[in-house]
Amino acid sequence: MQNRPLSHIRVLDFGHYLAGPLVGMMLADLGAEVIRIDPPGGPRWQDPAFDMLSRGKRALTLDLKTHGGRKTALALAARSDVVIDNFRPGVMTRLGLGPQALEDVNPSLVSLSLPGFASTDPELRDIPAWEAVIAARTGQFTDMGLNRRLMGINPSFTPLGLASAYGAAFGAMSVLFALQARDRMGGDHIEVPLASALFEGLAYNSEQIEDYPDRYKSPREHELERRSRLGLPNDLNFAALSEFLDPFYRTYTCADGRGFYVVACSIVTHPRRVLEVLGLKDLLEDLPDFDVYRDRNEWPADWALRSYPVGPEDRVRISEAMKAAFLTRPAHEWEALFGAAKAPATAQRSTQEWLSDPHALQSGLVLEIDDPRHGRMRQMGNVAWLSGDRPATAKDSGPEPDEFETALSQTLSETPREQHERRGGKWLDGLKVLDLTNVIAGPTVGATIARFGADVTLVQPVSPSVDPWNAVVFGLQAQRGKKSVLLNLKSDGGQKALWQLVAQSDVITVNGTDQQCAALGLTQERLAAINPKLILVQLDAFGAPLRGPKSDHLGYDDLAQAATGVMTRFGGGPGTPEEHAHFGTIDVLAGFCACVGLGAALERLRVTGKGGVARASLASAGELIQAQFMYDFEGRGPFDEPAGREVRGWGPFYRCYEASDGWMFFAAPTLRQAALTSVPELEDLDISDDSGLEAALSERFAGHPASFWAQRFSGGSAAVVPLGSLHATRDTNLHLESDGTADIATRTFSAVRHDLHPMGRWVDLVAPNAVRPERAEVTIPGPAPKYGAHTREILNELGLDDREIDALISAGSAAEFWSERYLPE
Repeated sequence: MQNRPLSHIRVLDFGHYLAGPLVGMMLADLGAEVIRIDPPGGPRWQDPAFDMLSRGKRALTLDLKTHGGRKTALALAARSDVVIDNFRPGVMTRLGLGPQALEDVNPSLVSLSLPGFASTDPELRDIPAWEAVIAARTGQFTDMGLNRRLMGINPSFTPLGLASAYGAAFGAMSVLFALQARDRMGGDHIEVPLASALFEGLAYNSEQIEDYPDRYKSPREHELERRSRLGLPNDLNFAALSEFLDPFYRTYTCADGRGFYVVACSIVTHPRRVLEVLGLKDLLEDLPDFDVYRDRNEWPADWALRSYPVGPEDRVRISEAMKAAFLTRPAHEWEALFGAAKAPATAQRSTQEWLSDPHALQSGLVLEIDDPRHGRMRQMGNVAWLSGDRPATAKDSGPEPDEFETALSQTLSETPREQHERRGGKWLDGLKVLDLTNVIAGPTVGATIARFGADVTLVQPVSPSVDPWNAVVFGLQAQRGKKSVLLNLKSDGGQKALWQLVAQSDVITVNGTDQQCAALGLTQERLAAINPKLILVQLDAFGAPLRGPKSDHLGYDDLAQAATGVMTRFGGGPGTPEEHAHFGTIDVLAGFCACVGLGAALERLRVTGKGGVARASLASAGELIQAQFMYDFEGRGPFDEPAGREVRGWGPFYRCYEASDGWMFFAAPTLRQAALTSVPELEDLDISDDSGLEAALSERFAGHPASFWAQRFSGGSAAVVPLGSLHATRDTNLHLESDGTADIATRTFSAVRHDLHPMGRWVDLVAPNAVRPERAEVTIPGPAPKYGAHTREILNELGLDDREIDALISAGSAAEFWSERYLPE
């Protein structure tokens, strides 16, 4: 099908396993011609998931170790726009296909490498970067959330491919941003180390604030501190732990026994809607509501409807009333009622249940494809898409081996791509972005593209609907690099200013459903009438290329986890669902996915002059982090991947073990016997019995420090790394803002202590170093401004003088702050 967003783009996909093929799939789903380059003997990863990741692609076998294979690959590169690989650093260069060789044949080429660790990092670059090795070294498996810390479970393992998911999203967006800048900047080589992408994706789990106020800590955090202070063990069971959960942020049991997850804790209208749907409206009569942007010592009560968490006096009585109410109906009835009332909640589902969910199928979040190997196959849908473009369909099944062979000679007869001189600069220089989003996922879009040169203006309401925990604490990361104006969009003055800003913008970002966008007047028709080149980036909970029963249901990160099977998977079963251990796991990924949609829209705009709507959703991101399991067909094996709290790995050759000086991860999933034979201390072990081998390895590994075993396994495809923690990774790679620009190009990990922060406290944040272009510039955005800090400046730029601005502020149409303090105490 021609005239799709990327139908003019040709991609050579040398990727294997997960991250590289995911980038290729995202580009193919947007219409690009993607040629999968296979080694002799076929793809390295023989798995139904790889067949899914190959949809929409063509296949060609090349022996890159021969002169003829390299010659053909370079000839194809000269006639292509993008090359993707995710080998270890140096492999493509040894094959004669490194960045310089590719540039020599095609200076306009955008090449993307996705190594596990940065190629410039002398300590980590040569480690065999299996998915779990990256996770272990970065710190994903340590201190896995408040629940597991309180239960005394540390470390934990999860098979979710977070590093590949974040890395693929960064990779796809950076390729697209580079493509749309080619006319003025030429091609580029981009490296996205997966470990760097993982560290950025889990940014909220290493954020640290000086003298963090107690008011923002959850009951679980207070209980951890109490137990530490009194020297008590962390030994809670799951049932006892659940009583520390906020009543508007927990799972309830329905009449049919299914779990139902409510996440409605921080926007003033949401708890009200929850209680009204449950028939508990009478509870509202004595629930407090006051300005939570005042300091805590000025509050008339210990909790307000628009703040998290619920105070201790109210928590038990509200939870008990909600428990009883949920037992009166089955989960599917509650889901329909909550959705209609715009109260954020969803039934808990497994991954397999999500793959047959009516909304998922009808909307295109899940596709049904006729696969030549597996028959009728259900699989994850588009990660990002443009409105009006079709989703991937049954015609996009994976290729047969060497399907491209017949087209090879014709392709090689084409004229090589038009050449552009490679120059510096920023990919998104001059792009004016109007940010109308809140909380995490939506604001992540603006904060991400600010590093590439976008000029982002954030519009928030005069009276905040979101509590300070979500708006300010999370905003420290999500609002970096922006200007901030406060407008009352229900007033004439606020509306006039908004639409003046819209008229001056190239891109508008919003997190809302179709209904919410229409209520704001942000329809494709109205925006096109203002400026046909305008791009709206829309992100919501259950949106998809098509409409479905839940398209206008509200939701948050945790609800996408519950709906798509992440919570059931992580908790170990339907009776013990557990939110994934890291704040913003899906929120951040959804924001990155929306950047992929924006990149496709910008490239289409460059070619056609047409704007439009770029979209992603929390649900599509929930599928992306489960990509290697997100498929089903008749005869598929069981969904029995490692899950639950006690899991330490996936068999004896891919597991956390305790060395003499602490925990480490051992990975030799393909070598197995050969890996043990190469190490004198292990060569006698019998691999025929997994459980016996696991015990034997545990005993042997405990006899030496992790560094000993890392050295023993160095130089091959097996790996041992010590289990890091996100906090330790931050602290050992921390740069002071006052010392000048941090290094975001050398080490795998980088963090910044903003010791000059306008909050008056220092704050530690992950530096934006996941995307590393060879020529394009990337900057570290400045600290998030206090909300409203630029109201006067922005209104002045719209032509208003100080007297007119004062009048707007006096009328409540604009404001310069929400509270006297940046962070209310």
